[in-house]
Amino acid sequence: MQGIAKALLITILVSICIMLFTNLVFFFPWYMTLVVETFNMSQIAASDNYIKQSYYDDAMERLSDRPIFREKPGDIKIVATNESGGRAIGNDDESYYEELSENLKPYRQRGKPVTVEISAVYPLSVTLWGTKYERELPVSFSITTTGLKHYKDLEYYFE
Repeated sequence: MQGIAKALLITILVSICIMLFTNLVFFFPWYMTLVVETFNMSQIAASDNYIKQSYYDDAMERLSDRPIFREKPGDIKIVATNESGGRAIGNDDESYYEELSENLKPYRQRGKPVTVEISAVYPLSVTLWGTKYERELPVSFSITTTGLKHYKDLEYYFE
């Protein structure tokens, strides 16, 4: 009887490990999607020194439509910050910012860093005997890039 109980316990533990391994197999493509989207957004941020609202909306929509991301779409966050820590996501029309002061503009001059970070939650779940056990793993990836565009409405300092 004791041998049967040990065999049953080992079977249960092995099946749980297999389910967790299966979840981790899905984690790596999910995480690589996060990395690729962060890279794409950093390239957009580098070309304009900030992320335009339409690009931000498109990225959020793309991520929300992905298989595992769509389970927790409210936990997807895209954050872009400029060198002074301000928000680097702004209006599509650059002329909107011409009359504003330099601190209120989402972009900075060429050569200044822009950090793009995308964070999301991975739902690690195992179903045992009809009961679903879930643990949320918050994951983020960030890239710092350098703005390439020269703006005539900003001061340019040689360093």
